[in-house]
Amino acid sequence: MGTLVGHVAPGFGFLLIGLWHLFNHIKLHYQQHPNSYISPPWFPTSKIKYLELYLIITGSSISIAMELFIGPEKHHPFDDDGTIPTNHLHNFEHSSISMALLIYAAFSIVLDRANAKAKHSLAQLLAAVAFGQQLMMFRLHSADHVGIEGQYHLLLQIVIVVTLTTTLMGIGFPKSFTVSLVRSASITFQGLWMIIMGYMLWIPVLIPKGCDLKWENGHQVVSCAAMEALHRAKALVNIEFSWVVVGMMIFIVSVYLFLGRVYGEKVEYWSLGKEEEGEEEEDLESQKKSNLEFVHMGKPYAMDIER
Repeated sequence: MGTLVGHVAPGFGFLLIGLWHLFNHIKLHYQQHPNSYISPPWFPTSKIKYLELYLIITGSSISIAMELFIGPEKHHPFDDDGTIPTNHLHNFEHSSISMALLIYAAFSIVLDRANAKAKHSLAQLLAAVAFGQQLMMFRLHSADHVGIEGQYHLLLQIVIVVTLTTTLMGIGFPKSFTVSLVRSASITFQGLWMIIMGYMLWIPVLIPKGCDLKWENGHQVVSCAAMEALHRAKALVNIEFSWVVVGMMIFIVSVYLFLGRVYGEKVEYWSLGKEEEGEEEEDLESQKKSNLEFVHMGKPYAMDIER
């Protein structure tokens, strides 16, 4: 992170996973009976079962390599005496987030292949730990984010709290569609907000008036010349966040209604057919019972005639 690509690339990954979960949770919600809905921590694909987890492992590995080996000028993050220099502390912080996500994805595959009894709960717990690590790193970041970047990170932490909370709730309430929907929406929001952050902080044309880019501790940051310009820039960030919230609300409800028209009608027709079959079976069973009662009652009557 700390660059345009460092925010846009992981943001695109979060956005892709969030949309994938959003689509599949809504589809599962419409296709299954409400009482049988169970929220899985990840979704397999038809051709490559672990494609989602493979993408997380690949993206996390690339992120770790970029932060610790490719990005630094010496191609390693250590000083000559083996210590970690101040300007590379953020590289270790960012790579720690990627490492937690990599462990979640890798052990999710292991748990599924072992067919562990609590594989879904443990996978959810691993995901919660990864999001908890992400929240801690953004909250206790070594960089002094008191300017515009700090405001972006502060608002991002609100979204991460929602993701962490709903992931933990998913362990205790696996049948709650609302919990799964909010978690998927928050992951999508994270990705979108990271992408916005990358463009708004490292494209000079988009930087607020009165502020500009300058080098600080080995990376570029946005600095404002006056407090008035800083307050204005933070207010613009808050407005951006509120617009994204409104846009996400419209998007989530629209997707839910659209997928309801695609998958919901099929389920309704199927359930009507099942009800008709059930009614026919009940009619046949009632007819059989009445015939048996008639035969049973007729036997004494026939014996009386013979006598």
